[in-house]
Amino acid sequence: MNDTQSLQQAIHEVIVLEAHDPAWALRFEQERQRLLTFAPAAFLDIQHIGSTAVPGLLAKPVVDVLGGVASMEAADTLVAALLDFGYTTSAEFNASLSDRRWLMRHAQGRRTHHLHLVVLGSSTWLEHLRFRDVLRADTALAAQYSKLKQVLVQQHAEDREAYTEAKAGFVRAALAAN
Repeated sequence: MNDTQSLQQAIHEVIVLEAHDPAWALRFEQERQRLLTFAPAAFLDIQHIGSTAVPGLLAKPVVDVLGGVASMEAADTLVAALLDFGYTTSAEFNASLSDRRWLMRHAQGRRTHHLHLVVLGSSTWLEHLRFRDVLRADTALAAQYSKLKQVLVQQHAEDREAYTEAKAGFVRAALAAN
């Protein structure tokens, strides 16, 4: 499958939200250890982000992993190695990103992990962690986010890009208020 096909398949994969599963934290930790064993010098930090990192929050059952690297050049070098380590990506999509590199991992025909390679300490790094932490600390805000996601999945069930874009205003507002 070429980059364009891979990206299109990823974008148009049907979105399914599930109740929080405590096993997601274990899946993150297993992947964190696997990545650190694979490239210990490349990762300066690895964090669990996204909805699977927030207890009680509805989520797509895909664990989001934030990999802190020294530079975008280091991220680009790491992408090539990760392709031989079970990850796939879209060079086309990554070329459109200035602040991160994105990869995905599959098992048994299903997407299981997203890996976001981001410069440690950058604004992108800090925003991902801050949003996760705000949702963890404010259960009412997390409940509002779950409700929004339920509405948006009805509107954009087969367009992950539109679904993600539709959540952006909520994310910005939550970060601005906290």
